[in-house]
Formats: sequence, C-alpha cells, structure tokens
Amino acid sequence: MARAMFEYSKTILKKVSFSSDLFYKELEKALQRLLPHEINELTIWLKQYTSNKPELYSCMCLIS
Repeated sequence: MARAMFEYSKTILKKVSFSSDLFYKELEKALQRLLPHEINELTIWLKQYTSNKPELYSCMCLIS
C-alpha cells in the first residue's frame, strides 16, 4: 500500500500544480504520510517536475 500512496501523492501534486498554495498544502500532506525512502524518491521527482515551473520553487523549502 505504501507504494500506492507515493503514486497517489504524485498524481495529486500534478493536479494541483496550477496553484502554489494548493501544491504547498498537498506536499505537506505527502511528506507526513510517506515513508523516508519514498520522501527521497519524491524529492528527486519534485526537482525534475518543478524545473520548468518557477512558481513552485517556493514549495521546495519543505523538502530541505
């Protein structure tokens, strides 16, 4: 089930990426629910996903 939560989190983050506020809130939720190794995977995915979305850069402070 844990892997399903990781994929679900990615799906939700993609859907709310139009709003940095929603993205921030959903990223907070994902970080609370995911396992440590999944957070590492999510960090890698986020860096790639937000590379061309400067409006989401401010949300990256959560994973630091």
